[in-house]
Amino acid sequence: MIEVTRLNGTKILINPDLIELVEETPDTVISFTTGRKIIVKESRQEIKNLVKLYRKDIFT
Repeated sequence: MIEVTRLNGTKILINPDLIELVEETPDTVISFTTGRKIIVKESRQEIKNLVKLYRKDIFT
């Protein structure tokens, strides 16, 4: 799980395996394979780095 911050400041954990798409429009919108979408404070690049760290941690 990776931790992200909603626009209201609430921190949540999401399953990066369910991420389908990350867009900056200019807010960062994460779309999941389930059809759900959330808007977060982190940038697209930050989300990418969090997912890479998560995968690195899992596979080492």
